[in-house]
Order: sequence, then C-alpha cells, then structure tokens
Amino acid sequence: MKRKFLTLLFCTTVLAASCVNQFEALMRSTDYQLKFRKAIEYFEARRYSRSQPLLEQLQMVYRGTQQDDTLQFYLGLSNYHLFDYVTAEENFRQFVEIFPRSPFTKSARFLRLDCMYQNTYRYELDQQPSHATIAAIEEFLYDYPQSEYREACHSMLDDLYHRLEKKSFESAKLYYTIEDYKAATHALKETLKENPESRYREEIMYYIVAAQYQYAANSMPELQRERFLNLIDEYYNFISEFPDSKHTREVENMFRRAQQFTTKKSNLE
Repeated sequence: MKRKFLTLLFCTTVLAASCVNQFEALMRSTDYQLKFRKAIEYFEARRYSRSQPLLEQLQMVYRGTQQDDTLQFYLGLSNYHLFDYVTAEENFRQFVEIFPRSPFTKSARFLRLDCMYQNTYRYELDQQPSHATIAAIEEFLYDYPQSEYREACHSMLDDLYHRLEKKSFESAKLYYTIEDYKAATHALKETLKENPESRYREEIMYYIVAAQYQYAANSMPELQRERFLNLIDEYYNFISEFPDSKHTREVENMFRRAQQFTTKKSNLE
C-alpha cells in the first residue's frame, strides 16, 4: 500500500514538473500564434494564472492587428478572474478607449464598472470611489438602457447609495453620540435636506426629536421654553409620518415633558 502511494506521488510530481517545464518553454517561445492559442485554451480551462502572463507578453506583438481587441479583452478578463480588480479596471478602461466599436466593448464597459465597484470601500471610509462608480454606472445605463447587465447595475447602485446614506446618517448621528445636541440637530436636518428619500428617514427624524429634547433640557432656564416649543414641532413632524414607529413611546414621553414645562412656564408668566 505504501509503495503504491509513493509511486503515485512520484508520478504526480513528475507530471507537475513536466507541465511547469512545458509552460516555461512556451513563455520563452517565439511562436506567437501558438502562444496566443494556448493562452485562450488556458483561459477557457480557467487557468487564469497561465493565460494572463502569456497574453501580457503578446500585447506588443499583436498591437494593431485584427486580433488585438480579442487579446486585450481576454487579458482584462484574466486579471478580473485573478481578482486583480485594479489592473483589470485599467485594462478595460484602455480597451474602451482604443476599441469603441469592438463587439467586446459593452462587456468591457460593464466589467470595468464591476472592477470599480469591487474597489469601493465600506461606508465608514472614503466614499469618493463610490461617487465615481455611481457616475460611471449611470452613464452605462444611459448608453445601454436595455442591456442584459441592467439588473446587475441597479443592484450595484442600490448598494452604493445605501452606503452613502448610511455614512451621511452615521456622521450626523455622531454629534448626538458625543452630546453636541445643537450640532446634531443641524447635521441631521442637513442630511434629510440632501436626501429626503433616505432609507434612514425615520431614524434621522427620531434623532432630531431626541437631540432637540436634550438640547432644551440642558439649556439655561431662560432659553428652555423656546427650545421645548421647537421640540414639540419636531415631535409633530415625526409622529405624523411615523405614528407606529418603534420610537413612538419614547418621543411621546419627550413630548409630554415638553408640554408640562411649557404649560407650567406659561402659567407662571
């Protein structure tokens, strides 16, 4: 049994070494047609780590020929499947510039979008790549409104817009967390002004009420009445839109305290 295992291991090692030697010989070869054919074969066999260096080596050889766009497209695809999205995005960007009428152009444009999307960051980090990707996707959809890639584009857009909305909301909410309630109220209202349809609209409006309450409650006595009246306005805005919110009980408690304060203050006056 042990001898059979060792024999199998030896044969496997020899075969692997032979394949490596054949590939190294192919890389050194000046038979460019063979290299190109083998590169496509490797690609179709999903051996992208083999197709990529061959195609990269052949770029100058096939520059300006009828096969140039095929080679460049498959080079981008190889980098894409190797998860090198930075290089692949550059490959596809250049492809679209050089071959605007190629049969591969639409696919190259979409794959470039996907590379850009893969290179965006989670919502806590810089969202400039997200803005650039959104602009590129919307341009693609304008040029190809009925494309087979339309659903994938809308899925990417939805995710990117969600990140932007979440970043905007979390950035504004941070002022509430650090107890700067005046700044929180202003930042949250600006967030809502910039994107009235935000999927975080309910949470934003809740934090506006909560921040306004804390701002009034922690103000000097002579300023409290006016600020509690502002809170009451924000309460009515919130409750009219979200009467069944999970925050309803909490904001109603704030509202009652504000009413008690303003009523008591009016009676004293």
